[in-house]
Amino acid sequence: MRLTGKELLEHCLAKPGAWQDEPWEGDVVAKVSEKIFAFLGDESVGIKCGANRDEADELVNAYPDDVGKMAYIGRSGWNTVRLGGAVPDDEILELVDASYTTVVGKLPKSRRPPGHTTQ
Repeated sequence: MRLTGKELLEHCLAKPGAWQDEPWEGDVVAKVSEKIFAFLGDESVGIKCGANRDEADELVNAYPDDVGKMAYIGRSGWNTVRLGGAVPDDEILELVDASYTTVVGKLPKSRRPPGHTTQ
C-alpha cells in the first residue's frame, strides 16, 4: 500500500502545534505557528530537505525521477517529493518529520509548541 496525500496530511497534523491552512486557493499546507513545514498535494509533498540547496540536492541526486527542487523556494533547501515513486513511504514520513523539526527549531522559543522536543 502506498502513502496517500490524506494519510500524509494526518501524519502532519498529528505533530504538536500543527494545523492545516490554505493560504492560496486549492493549496493545502501544514503549519506550525505561522510557518509552513509541508506543502501537501494528492501526488506529492513539498518539504524542507536541507539548510541550503547543496544539502537538499543530496535527495534529488538519490531519487532524480521522484524528487525535484521546489519552484520559488527551492534555493532555500525545499524539494518536492512524489508520492508512490521510488522514495519509500517510511523515508517520506521521516523527511516530513525532519522538515517539521527544522521549522520548529527556527521559531522563537516562545512560539514553539508544547510537547515538541528538538533533536
